Amino acid sequence: MPEISEPRPEGEQPRSIRLTDPRALRAYAHPLRMSLVGLLRSSGPFTATKAAELTGESVASCSYHLRILAKYGLVEEAPGGRGREKPWRATARYTEWPEYSEDDTVAEAAGALTAAVTELYFERVTRAIERRHTLPREWREAEQFGDSLLFLTPEELTGLGERIDGLLRPFEGRESDPSLRPEGARAVSILRIAYLDQEVPHRQEHEEE
Repeated sequence: MPEISEPRPEGEQPRSIRLTDPRALRAYAHPLRMSLVGLLRSSGPFTATKAAELTGESVASCSYHLRILAKYGLVEEAPGGRGREKPWRATARYTEWPEYSEDDTVAEAAGALTAAVTELYFERVTRAIERRHTLPREWREAEQFGDSLLFLTPEELTGLGERIDGLLRPFEGRESDPSLRPEGARAVSILRIAYLDQEVPHRQEHEEE
């Protein structure tokens, strides 16, 4: 089973779970399963029938993939209902996995999951760009697309990530508690990708010309 990060009081959903089992990492690296977990976090609990409506997949397929996700602790049955009409819910708001492991099996599975998640992210970004002409002007002006090239140490990059976490946390509760959302609030996806850019030549200032 995955590790619970930052446990919450009984009855309250944990902030995140951490996958370390290669089997769980491989199981999660599936587009429909990642979509189901994301939908349960934003719109759940719901049944396999509702999942089929939201994803365009069959009820049988959604039911199967929900059971696989439950096997590895990513979702669980919610109270009420039976069979395919039983509701499911996500077990945490976020999923984490190792960025580095000395276990080759874990490292390979984690790398494959990162690649799968990245592909899913950019498919969604592409769809968002294709649809943005339908948005009201205030949303088109507020949306942000850009990049930065920074020269950082590993410690500085870690610290930057922690500072970004701090900026985002005050808004996290709105996902699970609609009463916290101000009028006009909509779901906004924020992607965070920071990587060592090996296409930029590495040259220290003290090196000779």
